[in-house]
Amino acid sequence: MASEHSDVDDSSALALKILVAGGFGVGKTTLVGSVSEIRPLRTEEMLSEAGRLVDDTDGVDQKTTTTVAMDFGRITIRSGLALYLFGTPGQDRFWFLWDELSQGALGAVVLADTRRLEDCFPAVDYFEHRRIPFVVAVNCFPGARSYGAHDVSRALDLDSGTPVVLCDARDRDSGKEVLIRLVEYAGRMHTARLLDSVS
Repeated sequence: MASEHSDVDDSSALALKILVAGGFGVGKTTLVGSVSEIRPLRTEEMLSEAGRLVDDTDGVDQKTTTTVAMDFGRITIRSGLALYLFGTPGQDRFWFLWDELSQGALGAVVLADTRRLEDCFPAVDYFEHRRIPFVVAVNCFPGARSYGAHDVSRALDLDSGTPVVLCDARDRDSGKEVLIRLVEYAGRMHTARLLDSVS
């Protein structure tokens, strides 16, 4: 009998949905892949000549593939608690998928590249408009000029208190730190809204 109670009941496990968004070529697929404990699902296709006419590849000239639907990964925080990660496509023509992907999301990571900071404005606007808690994670690319979190926050005109963190999307520990900051921030935001609704 004791062994029955020690087993984890999968039906009571909690899965939190996190979106990973940002501009084209900012490192969304890389971040999902670096932190996922399972082999990530990827929907990447080779960049085509037709796509080059509409995708701005300035600053990401070495990029050869693009996400056309989503990336998916999972990371277990502790027994009974996991994060499901959904990487969104970055190009405008795939944004019709964002509404579906954002349903039920706890929060989002908006990846930013300081060489193309304006590319993350649409994601910031999207989550602010829908009141989905998010953090901005500046993916520090080699050779890119470095800026502090305060400078990035001012440049993006973020709401006061929106976290900005510096990260390396290739590094598992760095990616996990971003997710921890998001879960903590989203938890505070959801608690504050709940308290507001009952007062």
